[in-house]
Amino acid sequence: MDREQLIKYIQDKFPGKVTLLDCGRVEPFFKVELGFLKEFCQAIRDDTTLGMDYLCNIAGVDSGEHYEVVYSVASVKNKIRFDFKIFPERENPAIDSVIDVWPGANWYEREVWELYGINITGHPSLKRFLLPDDWNQGHPMRKNWDAPDFVRMPEN
Repeated sequence: MDREQLIKYIQDKFPGKVTLLDCGRVEPFFKVELGFLKEFCQAIRDDTTLGMDYLCNIAGVDSGEHYEVVYSVASVKNKIRFDFKIFPERENPAIDSVIDVWPGANWYEREVWELYGINITGHPSLKRFLLPDDWNQGHPMRKNWDAPDFVRMPEN
């Protein structure tokens, strides 16, 4: 399946729930509706044409205006790959866990929760692993994060 066939297949399979973004240079990049995340992940894993059996990465993003959670997935058998993102709400951000779809999501979801403060609903064990257990200084990957001894460098 080439890039254009993959785009058409996903758009036809998930009309109104998945939108192609104009930012995937090599692999397609989609926006998935927030409430559709878990259903989408299960569908792309179980679909025999896609068979997205490998979760490559999950990453949090704080643009300063909104949060994003970016997923990179691949099918080893079908030799296809694409990325998608969801946009949690700015106030009290939360997303569904996909750990029961891809068990490897465990550490990635914990990192997004710990560093960005995005709650992962349904995650079986949200515990710190990067910051000290008694950390109480906020979420250090947020653009507005500030700590008593943090020195912000100029962006220019």
